Amino acid sequence: MSTAVGRRRDVRALVARVAGWVTTTTYLQRWLVLGTAIGAIAGLGAVVFYDLLGVATHVFLRDLVGYQVPTPAGEGLARASRSFARAWSLPLVVGGGGLVSGLLVFRLAPEAEGHGTDAAIEAVHENPRGIRARAVAVKIVASAVTIGAGGSGGREGPTAQISAGFASLVARLLNLSPADARIAVSTGIGSGIGAIFKAPLGGAVLATEILYRDDMEPETFLPALIASIVSYAIFGAAEGFQPLFSTPSTYRFEDPAQLLWFALIGALCGLVGLLYANGFYGIARLFARLRLPRAVRPALGGLLVGLMALALPEVLGTGYGWVQEGLGRHALLGLPLAAVLLIPFARIVATGLSIGSGGSGGIFGPGMVIGAFTGAAVWRLFEPIAPAVPHDPAPFVLIGMMACFGSIARAPLAIMVMVVEMTASLEALAPAMLAVGIATLIVRRSDATIYRSQRRTRNDSPAHRLQLGMTLLGDVRCGEVMHRPRLLLRTGLPAETALALIEQEGVPGAPAVNQDGLFVGTVAASRLARQVEQGARRMDPAIDPTAVTVQESAALDTALEALTTTPDTWVTVLDSGQHPVGIVTTATIVRGYRRAVEGGLGRLSAVRSGGAQLEARVGASAPAAHQPLRATALPPGTVVLSVERGGGLFFPDGGTVLEPGDLVTAMVPAERADALRAILQGDAAEDGDRLTGSPLT
Repeated sequence: MSTAVGRRRDVRALVARVAGWVTTTTYLQRWLVLGTAIGAIAGLGAVVFYDLLGVATHVFLRDLVGYQVPTPAGEGLARASRSFARAWSLPLVVGGGGLVSGLLVFRLAPEAEGHGTDAAIEAVHENPRGIRARAVAVKIVASAVTIGAGGSGGREGPTAQISAGFASLVARLLNLSPADARIAVSTGIGSGIGAIFKAPLGGAVLATEILYRDDMEPETFLPALIASIVSYAIFGAAEGFQPLFSTPSTYRFEDPAQLLWFALIGALCGLVGLLYANGFYGIARLFARLRLPRAVRPALGGLLVGLMALALPEVLGTGYGWVQEGLGRHALLGLPLAAVLLIPFARIVATGLSIGSGGSGGIFGPGMVIGAFTGAAVWRLFEPIAPAVPHDPAPFVLIGMMACFGSIARAPLAIMVMVVEMTASLEALAPAMLAVGIATLIVRRSDATIYRSQRRTRNDSPAHRLQLGMTLLGDVRCGEVMHRPRLLLRTGLPAETALALIEQEGVPGAPAVNQDGLFVGTVAASRLARQVEQGARRMDPAIDPTAVTVQESAALDTALEALTTTPDTWVTVLDSGQHPVGIVTTATIVRGYRRAVEGGLGRLSAVRSGGAQLEARVGASAPAAHQPLRATALPPGTVVLSVERGGGLFFPDGGTVLEPGDLVTAMVPAERADALRAILQGDAAEDGDRLTGSPLT
């Protein structure tokens, strides 16, 4: 027993040392380590889920139903069975898979319901530290059962939630700042999806695009790139590096008249994408109104999908094998025209029945299938009768995939890159831009998206909105204004004793620490009181290990962001050793903001007499380039008023990094203007740099 306790203490001490290093190291070192760790788990998680799904598909569909689903070239290129050996069992198997999935999800982790990518996006915006490990485990098994039994779903949702869940765990263990926690979970989403589709660059771009409908998160790209490379390497080493699809076509874009057909595909895919989003969520609302237990609803959805599959087996599973069929001329011509025309609409219904009913799986994959067969349908209809239609359907199918899901996912650039990587085909990229652009314009006019957790822009994200609105908080450290915690609760305390201590101190809760004094979570009085009412004897079940924290050295704007992601009215402040040293509340923020305003007014007063306003453009080799303002040796008495970048104006703080080309406006004592100009411009003067006005009085 004592040995086990000692080992746990050693692990906690190691985690505390790593957490201290992460908070003090450079940006590049931090994300090299964290990105590699997240990518490794994303790759391993993708391997586990891929193999588990393969086993489930073999057991449910091949053994029980006697049906071989087709697979793409990168997964063996198996051909579909001509018929079902035991057709009567198909609805029962698909419905049974839905029932098992529903029981797992709603008994163990209700947050694993539906498509995991949307849940991960919501976690990024609301609580990146709050993804439970249990939800990840349930998601893996439930999704494998749902899709393996024939439900219409994709593999990306579970893999995204695996890596996002690990990133969330890292954020909790290492007490990452809210900004770093958001980057970590976004990186997990992109690297997981990039691994399962063997599309690392697309996964990295997706991590920056998928959080918003009309914006991007550029800070995520470098960490996501590192993680995606690692996850792709691990998944490829286990499952092979061959692209998911092979394209038999030797297509070259050499006829501008073909742009008319690609424009048509773009318009149709935009409309089909809207139908996908509205149809999926419409079916989900219908199931939500059913007077059935939530765990039973996926069984009903699965039963209906099984009945559909008796007539149209293309709705079963991921559908990637059918996309492979559509890429070849002879295989596509071998499918009945009615089936090709029906598949996009049947897939929309089947995905709504499988996932919208409460089942578990992704909606990314079905969206690609829907788009692929929209393009295939255009080719089948017009190839025999119209000019300028390519001999092979591959470009129509590829561009349909890009346009349909790229537009409705509001991630057009990422999806284009991913499809190129999944098919190892660059030839269709140029005309694809036209189709994707048209589809995106159609979807954007309706303001629709398949991911309801996306925010419109960064300005609609609480964290970014606060950073833009209260920039002065960046000049105040949490350690300067925090107050010492009035109470620390050690793990193992009796619940009633802990509640009595909280009530005695008159606080809404307190940090919890282990026997070594290291932070393990927070205890809210309301949560603990409920536990006591339910007969809990120990305080530990009331500890929230996902509670957000900030470092003593963090800026106060970080604490303000942290307050927006927690239901509590206070945030624990930790030192570099992960010991609780302070508490920050809303009142603390106000006090710190007042201090920042007073400090700013004082600096303005210092240069008011005999000062001048300087405008200078940052040079490429200037000492100030690529440096945060607080690390730049500005002349004494300098106050930087604004920075203009790319046509936009913003108010900087100490953490603002100046980039070459930025137009900086500052107040400076007149005798130090030349020194400031040299720091901003470097050796050569830029056009537009000027000292304005006469000395200010």
